[in-house]
Amino acid sequence: AGAMGTSGGIVRSLLCCCLLISVRALVDPDDVLTKEEQIYLLVEAKERCQKDIRAQMEKIKDTSCLPEWDGIICWPQGSPGQEVAVPCPDYIYDFNHDGHAYRYCSAYGTWEMALSINKTWANYTECAALFSSESRSREKEVFDRLHLMYTIGYSISLASLLVAVSILSYFKRLHCTRNYIHVHLFTSFMCRAASIFVKDMVLYSGALASEPKMREDDFKAEMHISPGPQVGCKVVVTLFLYFLATNHYWILVEGLYLHSLIFMAFLSNDNYLWVLIIIGWGLPAVFVSVWASVRASLADTQCWDLSAGNMKWIYQVPILAAVVVNFFLFLNIVRVLASKLWETNTGKLDPRQQYRKLLKSTLVLMPLFGVHYVVFMAMPYTEVSGVLWQIQMHYEMLFNSFQGFFVAFIYCFCNGEVQAEIKKAHFRRSLALDFKQKARATSTVGSCYCGGPLSQATVSVSTSVGGRGAASAGARGLLPATRAGLPSYAPVASAAFLPCAPCGLGQKGHGEDTGLQRSLPGLTKELETML
Repeated sequence: AGAMGTSGGIVRSLLCCCLLISVRALVDPDDVLTKEEQIYLLVEAKERCQKDIRAQMEKIKDTSCLPEWDGIICWPQGSPGQEVAVPCPDYIYDFNHDGHAYRYCSAYGTWEMALSINKTWANYTECAALFSSESRSREKEVFDRLHLMYTIGYSISLASLLVAVSILSYFKRLHCTRNYIHVHLFTSFMCRAASIFVKDMVLYSGALASEPKMREDDFKAEMHISPGPQVGCKVVVTLFLYFLATNHYWILVEGLYLHSLIFMAFLSNDNYLWVLIIIGWGLPAVFVSVWASVRASLADTQCWDLSAGNMKWIYQVPILAAVVVNFFLFLNIVRVLASKLWETNTGKLDPRQQYRKLLKSTLVLMPLFGVHYVVFMAMPYTEVSGVLWQIQMHYEMLFNSFQGFFVAFIYCFCNGEVQAEIKKAHFRRSLALDFKQKARATSTVGSCYCGGPLSQATVSVSTSVGGRGAASAGARGLLPATRAGLPSYAPVASAAFLPCAPCGLGQKGHGEDTGLQRSLPGLTKELETML
């Protein structure tokens, strides 16, 4: 048992380490560098290069080519008469990171010059391979496909979540702590989808969409970054990050609530709903506000759609923590379900049926706990043209956009209580319509003349009342024997075939009709109570 506990602790530690690697893959699927952030990374690389050059200057021979920073790459010292190859730097987003840049150190210990432009010669052809029009067209095709995929997914999720929230809010019998939490979770998914649509419209439909990518010449140019106002764009990006964080934290709240029902049951009280609301909506507001304040103070450049260095950890670390905690809650709940299933069904069910039940329960819990977030979590992003990158992005965009639909479908549309309430409402509506139709059908108005042309008696009776009135007046013999006794028999031309009833019968008909009308308010009131 001790060995098993030790191995289990090692497995948990390794799993936790894997989850803590590469947070960027989790919350920054569209983290594309703009010119401002690219320059920020170049400044960092320049400082590191100058520090390395100062450390190497004492060991350099007189005949060697001196190390230097050319604005893009930190070139090491070169031996005379040899070509120096340096990998394309990974801090240049648009570079082909599998290629190399080349320089030639002349026999005189100086870097070879390009005489036509009077600058040091360097070959960046391999690094700039992604700048070609063919590469750009392939990249655009991939991004267009991803954009179409998540637009469809978020649209379907938004529509289904709106219906689910309406259902859970409309039926009072469904008002309970569990469904209140579901409504908040659904709302967070809706806000996330809406914020993504707004962000796309703001960032990619105006001038920002037409901003060109940096080219090789832009890297070496001295540029001054001026803070731009763009208040609306900054607000949109801040709201997007807030709703992204609230969505992760409401997933965490769902996990905490379900976990508490199984192990503690103290969160099932309605008094603790406000605590869960503070966790779901309040905590994200705190660290997103901190990030916005730091960004406005230290890196208020253009729109805030990019992370600007290490500032992104202000909101990424809390989101990562929520995902990690939720994943361990999921594992613990699945463990309990498996143990309970084996204890209660030992010898009763075939092992394959037990595994099938456990698999079904696990699949139902996966979208609620956001398990799909951890699949590619420990895998850093590669170049856009890579097959692995495309698989990763298609996977994330598919599950992220359709997660709201899956959650609404499983926890609302497939819920037995919800289906029962919808069936009750449909039955009540059908009953009300049927009652109104029968009330109109059983109210037959017949007119006949009594006495002379100036004296008229209107007989308004129901079919059953008319039947009784006709029998008392001796009119039964005029009706077909097989049809007169039918409760719903009402001939279309009854006024033409029936003889004029005496005025007394007319009064009696009025009286009986009044009695029937007197009974309608009670039925109507009872129907309103049912509705």
